[in-house]
Amino acid sequence: MPLGTLDGTPPPFFRQGPSALSKLVFFSVLALFLMVADARFDVMQPLRAGLATALYPVQWLVMRPVVWAQGGAQYFESLKASQTSEEAARRKLALQSQRANQVEQLILENTRLRQLLYLRDRVTTSSQAAQVLYDAADPYTRKVVIDRGVLDGVVAGSPVLDEAGVLGQVTRVYPMVSEVTLVTDRDQAIPVLNTRTGARGVAFGDPALRASGLELRFMAANADVQAGDLLTTSGMDGVYPPGLPVARVEKVERRMDSAFARITCLPLALVSGVGHVMVLKPLTAQVAPRPAAEPAPAPARKGLRK
Repeated sequence: MPLGTLDGTPPPFFRQGPSALSKLVFFSVLALFLMVADARFDVMQPLRAGLATALYPVQWLVMRPVVWAQGGAQYFESLKASQTSEEAARRKLALQSQRANQVEQLILENTRLRQLLYLRDRVTTSSQAAQVLYDAADPYTRKVVIDRGVLDGVVAGSPVLDEAGVLGQVTRVYPMVSEVTLVTDRDQAIPVLNTRTGARGVAFGDPALRASGLELRFMAANADVQAGDLLTTSGMDGVYPPGLPVARVEKVERRMDSAFARITCLPLALVSGVGHVMVLKPLTAQVAPRPAAEPAPAPARKGLRK
């Protein structure tokens, strides 16, 4: 085939149309026109609104994982913050409760100490304050241990009082501590006086070993004793000063088959849970000893006769 017959035009696949420069100029002018028209007359606003409306579902679906992730992170952060705040509030509440209990305890202790000082002013007998350390370990007795002993001048038989009345009597004395037998102990007895009638009697610890109880024994069945009568120390034993409150009559039982009435009393002192007490000197230690009798002069001897 001769060369002159060959077609030199490129095939349709390689045809480029307008040149790249012309396309650049055209689209640049079009973009500039659209920008000026949109800025001046908002001609693109309907198109923009339509595109935003059409693309909103796609945007919503694409943003869901991000929103869920952010919500989960915020949930766990808020949960942790809430737990931390609750724990801090619980600690603060516990601390405030502890402080409130301490304040109530201090107020109660202060009130008892004031009453004890008031009772001390009324008692003319020399006394000293003491603190109860613990209860005795023997379950069959009613005893407490105080922080005063021989080195503090405590002697056996010393009366012990709290802010309400007679608590007991010192029965054992050690160098640093002392043992006090409470009035409710079954082996303890204290002479008392009925302030309403003036009748004397003896109050014993309850033999039933109740936590707080006394029994006024050897009172006739027809004795004038009523529930509510106040019993104070009579001072007949030479240990307790007279006039100290001891107990109040709780119940009187008069039986036909017995010559004595059964009288139960409640001690006024706080026999369980007492914290501070006052130790008195027994009356026998305050009485001056009887002076010794002077020896009689020897009879004069007569001179010997020579």
